[in-house]
Amino acid sequence: MSNNIELRNHQQELHFFHVRLVVTGVFVLVAFLILLGRFVYLQVLQHEHFRLLAEQNRIKVIPVTPNRGHIYDRNGVVLAQNYAAYTLEVIPDRVSDPERVIDQLSDLITISQKDRQRFAKLLESAPNFSSIPIRRRLNDVEMATFAAKHYLFPEVQINARFFRHYPTDELTSHVVGYIGRISKRDYQKLEAKGQATNYSKSDTIGKNGLEKMYEKDLRGINGYDHVEMDANGKSIRKIRSVRPIAGNNLILSLDANLQHVAAEAFGELRGALVAVKPKTGEVLALLSLPGFDPNRFVDGIDSTIWEALNTSEYHPLNNRAVQGVYPPASTFKPFMALAALELGKRDPTYTMHDPGYFILGNSGHVFRDWKEGGHGEVNLRKAIVESSDTYFYELAHDLGIDAIHDFIKQFGLGQLTRIDLDGEANGILPSKDWKERRFKQKWFAGDTISVGVGQGYNLATPLQLAVATAALANKGDMFKPFLVKQIENSQTSAIKNINPEKTREIKLKPHNMELVKEAMIGVTKPGGTAASAGYASQYEFAGKTGTAQVFSMKGGEYKEEEVAERLRDHGLFIAFAPAEDPTIAISVLVENGGHGSRTAAPIARKVLDFYLLGKGPKLKNRNKEESKKD
Repeated sequence: MSNNIELRNHQQELHFFHVRLVVTGVFVLVAFLILLGRFVYLQVLQHEHFRLLAEQNRIKVIPVTPNRGHIYDRNGVVLAQNYAAYTLEVIPDRVSDPERVIDQLSDLITISQKDRQRFAKLLESAPNFSSIPIRRRLNDVEMATFAAKHYLFPEVQINARFFRHYPTDELTSHVVGYIGRISKRDYQKLEAKGQATNYSKSDTIGKNGLEKMYEKDLRGINGYDHVEMDANGKSIRKIRSVRPIAGNNLILSLDANLQHVAAEAFGELRGALVAVKPKTGEVLALLSLPGFDPNRFVDGIDSTIWEALNTSEYHPLNNRAVQGVYPPASTFKPFMALAALELGKRDPTYTMHDPGYFILGNSGHVFRDWKEGGHGEVNLRKAIVESSDTYFYELAHDLGIDAIHDFIKQFGLGQLTRIDLDGEANGILPSKDWKERRFKQKWFAGDTISVGVGQGYNLATPLQLAVATAALANKGDMFKPFLVKQIENSQTSAIKNINPEKTREIKLKPHNMELVKEAMIGVTKPGGTAASAGYASQYEFAGKTGTAQVFSMKGGEYKEEEVAERLRDHGLFIAFAPAEDPTIAISVLVENGGHGSRTAAPIARKVLDFYLLGKGPKLKNRNKEESKKD
């Protein structure tokens, strides 16, 4: 009985063993099939995908910055160029403690705190496998010193890099602008435009001026180095290179020699000058003083210098020619005269007595002429030649602000010219609607009187005044001002011309235009407010002086010598020459320079003499062909 029970238990155990064996076998088979399926999926179906991922882990693509395009003036004078220099660079992925290496290097080569700060910023944004500059522009002695000890620094190398240089320094700083390292905001803008792929976060970019406006042309297209990496992410060798495509060159309408003459004429004075070709809109000179040295910005400007530039009471970073707004003062009068003639409010024979003041209706408010005692009997021509305020006070009252605004608006005052520079200001050509929108106030008759002599709410940029003067010279035809005349392809040397763009044809009666022109010629003759500037001129030119108040004396008498320099009147002058067939129109503003006849007009005369007669100092600079040797 006991033996039978033992036999039955043995058979039961054997049965359970067989069941477990089958279950285990099935489990192993299923697991194997799963592994086999996964293997097929990874090795067959997803083979190409994972092969590419592995390849990307093994090979890194390093962008190579292209050579930036050069900028030249109309005669081939170099305004912005590149030059090669040797740079000491650290490769981050080959060193665990960059600071220690830099400290050791500083025993051989001078490394400033600024160098260290720049390196730290670049280290944050540059890929680990990219070499990062620690010292730029090594001289021969420094290169030899490092070469002798190079074996101690396998993670450091010397590379040749291109650097931006502005040979004319402050002279063209507001036109050309400068480049600087890409900021986070710059990169976000590039991403929004879909252009970020052509930049790395350690690159440079145009920050203002033409460098910014024509960034896409000047930049070029990145090249690439394909570098093989090991399992630890360290570079092993360069597999393939794609050469970058250099940026295109800009040829400007600007005449650097003319700009130089203008700067010399200003001397220590502050202000702006703009000269254009009336028949095309080409900008021949665009000067703002004081300027700044754009070369300081290329490697990252020192914080102390940046603070000094931004806090200076003379605002050297402000482009006065394009961004500065000033009362046009009496340079507004030729346009007022044209409005009077075209709208039938005055004719050449109309004469009034100028006692030296104008009384506004029943208000009894007195508007005084700049000349005590007045100008006597005055017609339109004499009012321009001698700059009679009283004549234009009365004229403004008779015209009314809406008629003044609508007529003079045609000349572009108070509007963007759309020049190819950034930051242009609108200015103000006031009207009833404008005052209501701006101040929620109604227009008063006294407001109109001040506008009539270019004061009050009137504000214009020197550029607007030059463009408006060019329209006078061109008998009503207006052209958009522009600086870039040609774009030269860096690969083919093909030239793309920027054609003049006529923006408006102002309908003016020829005899009215001739009358105003003759009066403006009279301004530069004996008896005119700019007679001294026109003295002994070999050509005839038409002009108009202006003196803009900076603040109101509120009934007091203005005495220049008793007023703080920063509160003195601005001097202005507009002109075009030769009068019979103008090839240049000009506006000059001298900040706190007093009477325009004393400061602005003589500057304009020197610029006109150089442009028309070749008189004046020329800028020493290399030409285009010489710069190509760099």
